Formats: sequence, C-alpha cells, structure tokens
Amino acid sequence: MNATGMIDAEERRGQLHRMWESVAGGWDEHQDFVDARGAALTEQLLQRASPAPGDRLLELACGAGGVGIAAAQRVGETGEVVLSDVAPAMVAIAAARVAELGLRNVSARVLDLEQIDEPDAFYDVAVCREGLMFVVDPARAAHELRRVLRPGGRVAIAVWGPRERNPWLAVVFDAVSAELGTPVRPPGVPGPFSLDDAGRLEALLAGAGFSAVEVQEVSTPYRAASFEEWWNRTAALAGPLARRLATLPEPVAQALRERARTAISGYATPTGLEIPGVSLVAAATRS
Repeated sequence: MNATGMIDAEERRGQLHRMWESVAGGWDEHQDFVDARGAALTEQLLQRASPAPGDRLLELACGAGGVGIAAAQRVGETGEVVLSDVAPAMVAIAAARVAELGLRNVSARVLDLEQIDEPDAFYDVAVCREGLMFVVDPARAAHELRRVLRPGGRVAIAVWGPRERNPWLAVVFDAVSAELGTPVRPPGVPGPFSLDDAGRLEALLAGAGFSAVEVQEVSTPYRAASFEEWWNRTAALAGPLARRLATLPEPVAQALRERARTAISGYATPTGLEIPGVSLVAAATRS
C-alpha cells in the first residue's frame, strides 16, 4: 500500500497471482468441462493464429493448458508448445496432463503475462484464452506479447464479451452483490469484463505495435444439466469469487444460491440450462 493508502499495482498483481493459485484445484477438477465448453473458442484461436509444423507456440494464462495441448498436433514433432501460467499450481496441472497424454513436444513453465521471462523474438505464435482481461496492465502485457514474437509472428487472444451478453456469469455477480451488499471484485482488481469492447481490444493490440488487427465475436453458450451443475462449476472456476463463496456461512450461502436460482431460471429448458454467452477473439501480426 502506498503513502495515500491506496493499493499499488504490484500489490494488486500479488493479490491476483495468489488468487489464481488458490483456485487451481477447481480448474483441475473441472478441466474436461473447461475444454469442452471452450472447444469452439479454441478452434477459432488456432485458426486465427495458424500454427504450422515446426512452429514454436506459447500459451499464456493457460490454466489447465487446453489450447496449447490442442495445438500440439498442429506444430508437429518438429515444433514446440510451451504452456504457461503465473500460478505454479496451474502449471503443475497442465504439466500433469501433458505427461498423461505423452506429448513430447509440449512443456510447461511459470510465466507472467505482464513480464514474460523469454527472449525477444523467440516464438512464432502466442495464444491466450480468457486471461488478458485479468492482468493489472493489459497494455504492458500486449507489448510483452509483441516482444516475444518474431517478425511476422501471430497472436490470437480471447476475452469475454459484454457483461449483459454473458448472463451465465453476470447473474452470479449480480446475486452476490445484491445478497452481500458489496461489489464482487476488490477495488482496483481487473474483472472478467474489463476488455469486453471490441474497439478497445483492437486499439490495445494496435497500440502495442501489432498490425492486421482483427476482432470478431464468437458465440460461447453455457449448457448445464441442472442449476446445481451450473452453480457449482461457476463458483469453483470464477477466480476471486470462488474463494469468497467458499468462506460464506451456510445460511448466507444458501440464500445466495436461491437468489441465483431464481435469476437464472429464465434459461431453463427441458434438458437443463441453456445460457447465452459471447467472447471476443482478436488476432494480429507482429510487423
């Protein structure tokens, strides 16, 4: 905390890094769901980034490593994929998956998206699915992405679209705020919708020196067999919210669940919940 009593950027980074470390268990438990729900988004990222045989590809904020693992076949035996995350526990999960799958062209290491500990012009391709919106300084991260790419290298990034078009998560945030009377996020901590504007995302990459920047929307609906499935998965995966929900007294937690149940009931179908969602996918080239 600085002299004015405000939390400075480095302290916010530390909070975020510790938070992702603390929720890694939920990502381990639900890794198959994360990959299944993100399959269309992953395909869009890889189409836009176009990894080719022999390429060196870096996945940042990898979580359980689904995007990089999907890219392993595309770069082939002569290529290389590095899965990375700022949270060591997430990297351990990704590394365990790589070992289980026997992928010899994939490795995992701890890297910070805002300060990537890799040489200049080292990678052909960089990808990041749903991570850039959580960094304290996205402009700094965008410059780092450009720095580690070779001239002509490609980047593809996915972030969540506007909050009002992602009720699968917005409903949870609204329920928490209404029930507890406080914001979901601590002041100054970036949230999941911090880069939900296509124009801002495009300007962010262009400002970092990327060329041929294109941003498109991708439909990412959320399907769950029941309210309980949706609630439990979202609560386990939702970063700072997951930790907060886990500490609530049971009467408060139950009231919160019932508030959320009522709010999400409009998306119920005979086979479960069908909740809309939209992501933004940005692709660019290092000139």
